[in-house]
Amino acid sequence: MGGIVRKKREKIIIRTSIISIVLNIVLVGFKALVGFFANSIAIISDAINNLSDVISSIIAIAGTKFAAKKPDKEHSYGHGRIEYIASFIISAIIIYAGIAAFIESCKKIIKPEEISYNKFTIIVIVSGILVKLLLGIYVKKKGKLVNSDTLIASGVDALNDAIVSISVLASGIIYLIWNINLEAYVGVLVSIIIFKTGIEMVKNSINDIVGYRIDGRMAVEIKNEIMLIDKVNGVFDLLLNNYGPDKYYGSVHVELPDTLSVSEVDHISREITERIMNKFGVIIHTVGVYSINTKNIEIIKLRKEISDIVFSYDGIIQMHGFYINEKEKNIKFDIIIDYKIEDREELYNIICKEIRSKYSDYKIEVVLDFDMSD
Repeated sequence: MGGIVRKKREKIIIRTSIISIVLNIVLVGFKALVGFFANSIAIISDAINNLSDVISSIIAIAGTKFAAKKPDKEHSYGHGRIEYIASFIISAIIIYAGIAAFIESCKKIIKPEEISYNKFTIIVIVSGILVKLLLGIYVKKKGKLVNSDTLIASGVDALNDAIVSISVLASGIIYLIWNINLEAYVGVLVSIIIFKTGIEMVKNSINDIVGYRIDGRMAVEIKNEIMLIDKVNGVFDLLLNNYGPDKYYGSVHVELPDTLSVSEVDHISREITERIMNKFGVIIHTVGVYSINTKNIEIIKLRKEISDIVFSYDGIIQMHGFYINEKEKNIKFDIIIDYKIEDREELYNIICKEIRSKYSDYKIEVVLDFDMSD
């Protein structure tokens, strides 16, 4: 992602967050006052929920600002992952708000208090629902536009808030019509929804920080693009590390004929890095090369025989990097075993044993590779 695009992304996140802050502050003020005078724990819990949204938006702005800092000596890949930390903090705040609301609601169940709903109370709640629905749709849309997990989470949270407010509205209408006080119970429901939202956001934030498998469609598109380059016979071991939204750095292996010169390999390597950067904004640091035997038909037949042995076992995803050095009587290749196989090491050893027993004239070197991308 270019510098201009990143600056535009930063502006959109900050502007959207400021709009969210202003609207939520207004909602907090009205709901807190109405909740206080109506002695309504449900409305006050709703106000607390909106207050957590204000804090979340402030943290989102701070996180975006820090994440946009340029790389330095200590952080050569930039500061993009600060956005993930910001999302984690926001999640923790939402969880705390849910727990606090749950405790207060339980107190009201144990020790009920008289509430005082009126038409103005209902108008404030309905207005809050409309604002939250529109805000949620707007923020989520902007989040998807700039690929911001923080904004998307805030948008989803706002839509959840609207659902929460609808439940508060329902309890208010029930009280006005039938004089039945479900207030504290609705407060418990609200607090559980808030808590659940926070837990889901924590999981997403932890996944971002720890690292996860790259999007399958993106991996396939990158590999297909590399396959368009002349002389490339295969693309393997695509490894991408995420250092913030849309900040990918990685490496890849390609299979090339053993007839190419060093200068030809260098040209292909440079073309790969340039094409992937220009089309996907991904920085490929390293292009590794697997040489393919093309001069000896017998070796090609041998590769087919060994491939048949490997794929005769269940759980084999891929075999690649196959090369035979006839002079040194050496066979090298990698295999990828599905993570669903309970003991990958055991299966790997069984395969190696069979191949070594059948081709005892050769030194067999098999690498148990990882399934890193689609």
